[in-house]
Amino acid sequence: MNLRALQNGSDIRGIAVNHEDKKANLTPVQVGKIAVGMVHWLRDEKNLAEKHQSGKLKIGIGHDSRISADSLKQALIDSFVQQNVEVLDFGLATTPAMFMATQFPQYECDAAIMITASHLPYYFNGLKLFTKSGGAEKADIVYILEHADNPPLVVKGSVTKTSILEDYSVDLTDKIRKGMDTIEEKPLTGFHIIVDAGNGAGGFFAENVLAKLGADVTGSQFLEPDGMFPHHIPNPDNKEAMASIQQAVLKNKADLGVIFDTDVDRSAVVDASGEVINRNNLIAVLATIVLTEYPGSSIVTNSPTSSHLKEFIESKGGSQVRYISGYRNVINKMIQLNDEGITTPLAIETSGHAAFKENYSLDDGAYVIAKILMLLPKLKKEGETLGDLISSLKQPAETQELRFEILARNIREYGEQIIRELCGFVERQRGMTIDPENHEGLRVTVSDDYGSGWFLLRLSLHEPLLVLQVENDQAGMNQKVLEKLADYFEAIPNIDLDKLNQILNYKK
Repeated sequence: MNLRALQNGSDIRGIAVNHEDKKANLTPVQVGKIAVGMVHWLRDEKNLAEKHQSGKLKIGIGHDSRISADSLKQALIDSFVQQNVEVLDFGLATTPAMFMATQFPQYECDAAIMITASHLPYYFNGLKLFTKSGGAEKADIVYILEHADNPPLVVKGSVTKTSILEDYSVDLTDKIRKGMDTIEEKPLTGFHIIVDAGNGAGGFFAENVLAKLGADVTGSQFLEPDGMFPHHIPNPDNKEAMASIQQAVLKNKADLGVIFDTDVDRSAVVDASGEVINRNNLIAVLATIVLTEYPGSSIVTNSPTSSHLKEFIESKGGSQVRYISGYRNVINKMIQLNDEGITTPLAIETSGHAAFKENYSLDDGAYVIAKILMLLPKLKKEGETLGDLISSLKQPAETQELRFEILARNIREYGEQIIRELCGFVERQRGMTIDPENHEGLRVTVSDDYGSGWFLLRLSLHEPLLVLQVENDQAGMNQKVLEKLADYFEAIPNIDLDKLNQILNYKK
């Protein structure tokens, strides 16, 4: 098969378990070949074998709770051992912890691989790859997959079983104490904090981090790894998952609820009042934190954020840079701005991917929670909640997201053409103004007969879709915006408008 089809931006992802009519395309056979491409990349492009007298690379491997993890891990191990690689088998791990395997001196891995497909259903899996300098980029994945069929170096390596989550937890608790400016062993004594790991890899956080810091974690749920995810999808961007942790917080009268995605590179929280803090609200909380630490700094987000968020960040003295969706895109933009001398401590997507410059520019869901935990004693002393921090953030009356499948062969070119031509359509409309501050798709501010809000049309990063997001401060006005946009879309061939038609017909 064409291994290039497994590229998912800056990582590799596919179907690892046959499911209904979906046939597995990321099998141990494919993964064994991909391991060859990885070694070529590490040796020939990154030149990492040169620093070892033996010429032997050291690669760490970890995985989340997915049912296909063991077979894919074994395929990597078998291939690497045949290629003069020293393998550290970390077993159950998180994506951020695997990156730290390249940083912690007790491991000093040249590279680390996390076997995960994040929040996707159980039958998917994938590979995320790190070196000391950070995560692999899109071009690196292209190189790896193009060299997967090259002849492997046949020199025996070795494999050692170990674990990293305990060391990662110790590092995290030390950072939290430092952020609280305390040497107290249990600075969270008196706080009741619930963790929902969704049966992913984040269950360690309850006992290894929170309880070690003194917190009461009674009521924490779904901490045991289970690759079938029997309770809900581990995804802070999922309504069912957020409702689950919200109910747990209210039932147990906890001070805070924490939820992770499967591999713990994303997270969200629920405060004591039951307020869900994810998406724009989470960005606002973290923006408040970093703008206190770095006054006047910039914050990079992806483009589909609320207009109210921009106003909120500016009211705190900061600047928002709306950039192209995709966690690597926003992280790389943060790195670029810092290199240009523009202080940019945070890059974050509405999905919950958040990276701090101070934390290796790594999207680490556990570190997001660590930053929030550092605030809790201060908030408690002042009689405030996290929700109080963002009480001035206005909330829209209604939001909608529609996804239109592109049926043309040249998907990206056709999608870009549709967006360009929509620009001309918008310019002819009264009450619609193109937003000049946008790097992705077409963002339009609406007013007058369309209420007060905005819409954004962009191409999906990885699927043959156009994504339309519509938001308004006046209830019922999204309908008017969609009706006007229907005048444009209905004249375009090779696009599936069933969702739009269903909404408009239902409202009529």
